[in-house]
Amino acid sequence: MDREYIAQLTGLSVIEIEALASRLVNVQQSVSQAALAAGRNPAEITLIGVSKFLPASMAAAAVYLGLHDLGENRVQEMLAKQDDLSAQDLHPAWHLIGTLQKNKVKYLLGRTALIHSVDSAELLEEIASRSTKAGFVTDVLLQVNTAHEATKHGFDPDELLASAGRFSSQTGVRIRGLMTMAPLFEDPEMSRPVFAQTQALFAMLAAGPLGSETFNILSMGMSQDYSQAIACGATHVRIGTAIFGPRPPLESIRPDPGPL
Repeated sequence: MDREYIAQLTGLSVIEIEALASRLVNVQQSVSQAALAAGRNPAEITLIGVSKFLPASMAAAAVYLGLHDLGENRVQEMLAKQDDLSAQDLHPAWHLIGTLQKNKVKYLLGRTALIHSVDSAELLEEIASRSTKAGFVTDVLLQVNTAHEATKHGFDPDELLASAGRFSSQTGVRIRGLMTMAPLFEDPEMSRPVFAQTQALFAMLAAGPLGSETFNILSMGMSQDYSQAIACGATHVRIGTAIFGPRPPLESIRPDPGPL
Protein backbone atom coordinates (compact mmCIF):
# COMPACT_ATOMS: atom_id res chain seq x y z
CA MET A 1 0.00 0.00 0.00
CA ASP A 2 1.25 3.48 -0.84
CA ARG A 3 2.98 5.15 2.12
CA GLU A 4 1.27 8.51 1.54
CA TYR A 5 -2.12 6.79 1.54
CA ILE A 6 -1.27 5.04 4.83
CA ALA A 7 -0.33 8.42 6.27
CA GLN A 8 -3.73 9.80 5.24
CA LEU A 9 -5.54 6.82 6.74
CA THR A 10 -3.72 6.95 10.08
CA GLY A 11 -3.04 10.66 10.55
CA LEU A 12 0.69 10.00 10.85
CA SER A 13 3.27 11.80 8.77
CA VAL A 14 4.87 10.21 5.73
CA ILE A 15 8.20 10.43 7.56
CA GLU A 16 6.76 8.42 10.47
CA ILE A 17 5.35 5.83 8.08
CA GLU A 18 8.64 5.51 6.23
CA ALA A 19 10.56 5.06 9.49
CA LEU A 20 8.11 2.42 10.72
CA ALA A 21 8.24 0.59 7.41
CA SER A 22 12.04 0.58 7.46
CA ARG A 23 12.21 -0.80 10.99
CA LEU A 24 9.59 -3.45 10.22
CA VAL A 25 11.41 -4.67 7.12
CA ASN A 26 14.71 -4.76 9.02
CA VAL A 27 13.18 -6.90 11.77
CA GLN A 28 11.46 -9.21 9.29
CA GLN A 29 14.74 -9.75 7.48
CA SER A 30 16.62 -10.27 10.75
CA VAL A 31 14.07 -12.83 11.94
CA SER A 32 14.41 -14.71 8.65
CA GLN A 33 18.20 -14.67 8.90
CA ALA A 34 18.10 -15.94 12.48
CA ALA A 35 15.77 -18.77 11.48
CA LEU A 36 17.93 -19.79 8.52
CA ALA A 37 21.07 -19.66 10.68
CA ALA A 38 19.36 -22.09 13.07
CA GLY A 39 18.42 -24.41 10.21
CA ARG A 40 14.76 -23.47 10.48
CA ASN A 41 12.11 -22.29 8.05
CA PRO A 42 11.45 -18.55 8.56
CA ALA A 43 7.75 -19.26 7.98
CA GLU A 44 7.75 -21.10 11.34
CA ILE A 45 8.28 -17.81 13.20
CA THR A 46 5.34 -15.56 14.11
CA LEU A 47 6.38 -11.93 14.49
CA ILE A 48 4.27 -10.10 17.07
CA GLY A 49 4.55 -6.31 17.02
CA VAL A 50 4.14 -4.87 20.51
CA SER A 51 2.72 -1.35 20.36
CA LYS A 52 2.24 -0.81 24.09
CA PHE A 53 1.99 2.83 25.22
CA LEU A 54 1.84 4.01 21.60
CA PRO A 55 -1.25 5.37 19.84
CA ALA A 56 -3.58 3.12 17.89
CA SER A 57 -2.52 4.96 14.73
CA MET A 58 0.93 3.34 15.00
CA ALA A 59 -0.59 -0.11 15.40
CA ALA A 60 -2.88 0.51 12.44
CA ALA A 61 0.02 1.70 10.30
CA ALA A 62 1.96 -1.46 11.07
CA VAL A 63 -1.00 -3.58 9.97
CA TYR A 64 -1.36 -1.56 6.76
CA LEU A 65 2.36 -2.26 6.19
CA GLY A 66 1.76 -6.00 6.44
CA LEU A 67 2.14 -6.94 10.12
CA HIS A 68 -0.43 -9.62 10.97
CA ASP A 69 0.00 -10.01 14.76
CA LEU A 70 -0.14 -7.34 17.48
CA GLY A 71 0.62 -7.72 21.18
CA GLU A 72 -0.35 -5.59 24.15
CA ASN A 73 0.62 -5.68 27.83
CA ARG A 74 -2.53 -4.18 29.31
CA VAL A 75 -6.10 -5.34 28.82
CA GLN A 76 -7.70 -1.93 28.47
CA GLU A 77 -5.12 -0.73 25.98
CA MET A 78 -5.56 -3.86 23.87
CA LEU A 79 -9.34 -3.62 23.83
CA ALA A 80 -9.31 0.08 22.94
CA LYS A 81 -6.88 -0.46 20.07
CA GLN A 82 -8.78 -3.51 18.91
CA ASP A 83 -11.97 -1.45 18.70
CA ASP A 84 -10.16 1.37 16.91
CA LEU A 85 -8.61 -0.91 14.32
CA SER A 86 -11.81 -2.90 13.83
CA ALA A 87 -13.56 0.35 12.96
CA GLN A 88 -11.00 0.68 10.15
CA ASP A 89 -11.73 -2.92 9.07
CA LEU A 90 -8.30 -4.01 10.32
CA HIS A 91 -8.32 -7.36 12.07
CA PRO A 92 -4.86 -8.53 13.15
CA ALA A 93 -4.42 -11.43 15.55
CA TRP A 94 -4.32 -9.93 19.05
CA HIS A 95 -2.00 -11.31 21.73
CA LEU A 96 -2.21 -10.39 25.42
CA ILE A 97 1.39 -10.67 26.60
CA GLY A 98 1.37 -8.77 29.91
CA THR A 99 0.32 -9.71 33.41
CA LEU A 100 -3.37 -10.60 33.52
CA GLN A 101 -5.46 -10.05 36.63
CA LYS A 102 -8.27 -12.52 37.26
CA ASN A 103 -10.87 -9.74 37.47
CA LYS A 104 -10.13 -8.77 33.85
CA VAL A 105 -10.45 -12.21 32.30
CA LYS A 106 -14.14 -11.70 31.49
CA TYR A 107 -13.33 -8.77 29.21
CA LEU A 108 -10.92 -10.80 27.07
CA LEU A 109 -13.14 -13.75 26.19
CA GLY A 110 -13.36 -14.15 22.43
CA ARG A 111 -11.04 -11.19 21.80
CA THR A 112 -7.59 -12.76 21.81
CA ALA A 113 -5.82 -15.07 19.42
CA LEU A 114 -3.56 -16.08 22.30
CA ILE A 115 -3.01 -15.18 25.96
CA HIS A 116 0.73 -15.58 26.60
CA SER A 117 0.83 -14.74 30.30
CA VAL A 118 -1.02 -17.43 32.25
CA ASP A 119 1.26 -17.39 35.27
CA SER A 120 -0.65 -19.44 37.87
CA ALA A 121 -3.03 -22.37 38.25
CA GLU A 122 -5.63 -19.99 39.68
CA LEU A 123 -5.54 -17.77 36.58
CA LEU A 124 -5.76 -20.79 34.29
CA GLU A 125 -8.80 -22.01 36.21
CA GLU A 126 -10.46 -18.59 35.99
CA ILE A 127 -9.98 -18.46 32.21
CA ALA A 128 -11.17 -22.05 31.86
CA SER A 129 -14.27 -21.51 33.99
CA ARG A 130 -15.36 -18.29 32.32
CA SER A 131 -14.60 -19.62 28.83
CA THR A 132 -16.61 -22.78 29.46
CA LYS A 133 -19.62 -20.81 30.70
CA ALA A 134 -19.43 -18.51 27.66
CA GLY A 135 -19.02 -21.38 25.20
CA PHE A 136 -15.46 -20.43 24.24
CA VAL A 137 -12.21 -22.33 24.04
CA THR A 138 -9.41 -19.86 24.80
CA ASP A 139 -5.89 -20.50 23.54
CA VAL A 140 -3.27 -19.82 26.22
CA LEU A 141 0.41 -20.21 27.01
CA LEU A 142 1.82 -21.01 30.43
CA GLN A 143 4.32 -18.37 31.50
CA VAL A 144 7.45 -19.89 33.01
CA ASN A 145 9.91 -17.99 35.21
CA THR A 146 12.88 -19.97 33.95
CA ALA A 147 15.43 -17.46 35.24
CA HIS A 148 13.87 -17.45 38.74
CA GLU A 149 13.70 -13.66 38.78
CA ALA A 150 11.94 -12.27 41.84
CA THR A 151 10.45 -9.45 39.75
CA LYS A 152 8.96 -11.75 37.11
CA HIS A 153 5.71 -13.70 37.20
CA GLY A 154 5.32 -17.29 36.08
CA PHE A 155 5.42 -20.94 37.03
CA ASP A 156 8.54 -22.39 38.56
CA PRO A 157 9.78 -24.97 36.01
CA ASP A 158 9.95 -27.84 38.52
CA GLU A 159 6.53 -27.04 39.93
CA LEU A 160 5.08 -26.93 36.43
CA LEU A 161 6.47 -30.34 35.60
CA ALA A 162 4.93 -31.71 38.78
CA SER A 163 1.49 -30.15 38.29
CA ALA A 164 1.04 -30.11 34.50
CA GLY A 165 -0.90 -33.36 34.52
CA ARG A 166 -3.93 -31.79 36.15
CA PHE A 167 -3.97 -28.97 33.58
CA SER A 168 -4.39 -31.34 30.65
CA SER A 169 -8.04 -32.03 31.45
CA GLN A 170 -9.12 -28.40 31.79
CA THR A 171 -12.11 -27.53 29.63
CA GLY A 172 -12.55 -24.08 28.14
CA VAL A 173 -8.84 -23.60 27.47
CA ARG A 174 -6.35 -25.03 25.03
CA ILE A 175 -2.79 -24.93 26.37
CA ARG A 176 -0.74 -24.20 23.28
CA GLY A 177 2.74 -24.01 24.79
CA LEU A 178 5.03 -21.91 26.97
CA MET A 179 6.16 -18.31 27.27
CA THR A 180 9.20 -16.93 29.05
CA MET A 181 11.22 -13.73 29.36
CA ALA A 182 14.96 -13.65 29.81
CA PRO A 183 16.60 -11.07 32.06
CA LEU A 184 17.72 -7.89 30.33
CA PHE A 185 21.40 -8.73 29.82
CA GLU A 186 23.88 -6.30 28.35
CA ASP A 187 25.13 -9.17 26.19
CA PRO A 188 22.10 -10.90 24.62
CA GLU A 189 24.08 -14.13 24.31
CA MET A 190 23.70 -14.50 28.07
CA SER A 191 19.98 -15.07 27.52
CA ARG A 192 20.63 -18.24 25.52
CA PRO A 193 20.73 -20.62 28.54
CA VAL A 194 17.33 -19.30 29.72
CA PHE A 195 15.82 -19.99 26.31
CA ALA A 196 17.52 -23.38 26.02
CA GLN A 197 16.19 -24.44 29.44
CA THR A 198 12.68 -23.34 28.45
CA GLN A 199 12.95 -25.29 25.20
CA ALA A 200 13.98 -28.38 27.19
CA LEU A 201 11.01 -27.92 29.54
CA PHE A 202 8.71 -27.50 26.55
CA ALA A 203 10.01 -30.77 25.07
CA MET A 204 9.42 -32.64 28.35
CA LEU A 205 5.86 -31.37 28.63
CA ALA A 206 5.19 -32.09 24.96
CA ALA A 207 6.36 -35.67 25.48
CA GLY A 208 4.30 -36.01 28.63
CA PRO A 209 1.07 -34.67 30.12
CA LEU A 210 0.52 -31.71 27.78
CA GLY A 211 1.58 -33.47 24.61
CA SER A 212 -0.73 -32.93 21.64
CA GLU A 213 -0.52 -31.65 18.10
CA THR A 214 -1.68 -28.22 19.33
CA PHE A 215 0.98 -27.93 22.05
CA ASN A 216 3.38 -26.33 19.61
CA ILE A 217 4.09 -22.71 20.60
CA LEU A 218 7.19 -21.39 22.32
CA SER A 219 6.94 -17.63 22.88
CA MET A 220 10.42 -16.28 23.64
CA GLY A 221 12.51 -13.31 22.64
CA MET A 222 12.07 -9.55 22.50
CA SER A 223 13.84 -6.73 20.67
CA GLN A 224 17.19 -7.32 22.35
CA ASP A 225 17.37 -11.12 22.22
CA TYR A 226 15.02 -12.56 19.60
CA SER A 227 17.88 -14.01 17.52
CA GLN A 228 19.04 -16.08 20.49
CA ALA A 229 15.43 -17.15 21.19
CA ILE A 230 14.93 -18.30 17.60
CA ALA A 231 18.14 -20.31 17.81
CA CYS A 232 16.60 -22.08 20.83
CA GLY A 233 13.32 -22.93 19.14
CA ALA A 234 11.08 -19.88 19.61
CA THR A 235 8.02 -19.97 17.38
CA HIS A 236 6.71 -16.55 18.44
CA VAL A 237 8.83 -13.45 19.12
CA ARG A 238 7.47 -10.30 20.76
CA ILE A 239 9.08 -7.20 19.25
CA GLY A 240 8.32 -3.68 20.39
CA THR A 241 11.07 -1.06 20.18
CA ALA A 242 12.84 -2.60 17.18
CA ILE A 243 9.62 -2.15 15.15
CA PHE A 244 7.88 0.85 16.69
CA GLY A 245 10.83 2.85 17.98
CA PRO A 246 11.37 4.28 21.47
CA ARG A 247 8.47 4.42 23.91
CA PRO A 248 7.19 7.69 25.40
CA PRO A 249 8.94 8.79 28.61
CA LEU A 250 7.77 6.74 31.61
CA GLU A 251 6.45 9.79 33.41
CA SER A 252 4.02 10.42 30.53
CA ILE A 253 2.50 6.94 30.68
CA ARG A 254 -0.72 6.65 32.63
CA PRO A 255 -0.86 3.79 35.14
CA ASP A 256 -3.14 0.85 34.51
CA PRO A 257 -6.50 2.12 35.74
CA GLY A 258 -7.43 -1.25 37.18
CA PRO A 259 -10.72 -3.08 36.57
CA LEU A 260 -12.73 -1.94 33.57
